[in-house]
Amino acid sequence: MLEITLWGKKFKNPVIAASGTFGFGREYNELYDVSVLGGIATKGLTLKKREGNEGERCYETAGGMLNSVGLQNPGIDYFIENELTFMKSLNTVIIANLSGGSIEEYVKGAEKLDKSDVDIIELNISCPNVKEGGMNFGIKSKVAREVVREVRKVVEKPLVVKLSPNAEDIVDMAVSCVEEGADGISLVNTFKAMAIDIYKRKPVFKNVFAGLSGPSIKPIALRMVYEVSKAVDVPVIGLGGIRDYKDAIEFMMAGASLVQVGTANFINPFACIEIVKGMENFLKVQGINSIGEIIGIV
Repeated sequence: MLEITLWGKKFKNPVIAASGTFGFGREYNELYDVSVLGGIATKGLTLKKREGNEGERCYETAGGMLNSVGLQNPGIDYFIENELTFMKSLNTVIIANLSGGSIEEYVKGAEKLDKSDVDIIELNISCPNVKEGGMNFGIKSKVAREVVREVRKVVEKPLVVKLSPNAEDIVDMAVSCVEEGADGISLVNTFKAMAIDIYKRKPVFKNVFAGLSGPSIKPIALRMVYEVSKAVDVPVIGLGGIRDYKDAIEFMMAGASLVQVGTANFINPFACIEIVKGMENFLKVQGINSIGEIIGIV
């Protein structure tokens, strides 16, 4: 009923734990059997180990949260050597989320992951291009084209590009990525935002800006998924503020073939499995035989 096959991979259901909110699955697997999920996206991985940002990293706000973790991760080599075997034992689709500070870093990281046992590579282009003064790869379509084009040259595995909602034109960005070889698009990543400590009279975050996620961004993310899914001919993964099965169904009706659940995991560690059960019950009650029947129905 919920099973779906994309890129030659069989997903037990459309629900994927989003990058940066599920670690490598170890902690959540102590609470429930995460093999019931359609997939897990790893923490954002970089070529070399990163300690992340200093100062405040997470800050609760109305309808969501701000984060400035700074891609803290053990590095791709450590992940492959120490985490991937465990993740593969979970018997679900493993999506490696790849980040970088330059096109060269993306390419080298992609080469390593392509030779590993991950199932899919999710290219996170919401990262600052350190060689170009910090402008994110995911802002301008021309820059996004370059990184996708170069990564595509070294990757044989399915390549999904994760878009930033801060792009100048999200639809043009998606089309550009597909034209350069993306097999799928996932959207949206966090929105650029900030918070101010009124007592210290300065920004809460050392880097001033942070990423906003959670229920507050859902209506905008839903609109972007709807627009992009109508403009590209590859599968779309929808995310942004999904906290229950109704939200997930909305994204799929808007055109998403899969959904990712992020911030909700921090609020309710059982969110993903509850969404899977809720979606299954919804289909039964509505007399829908397959989840594919509602994808892009709106």
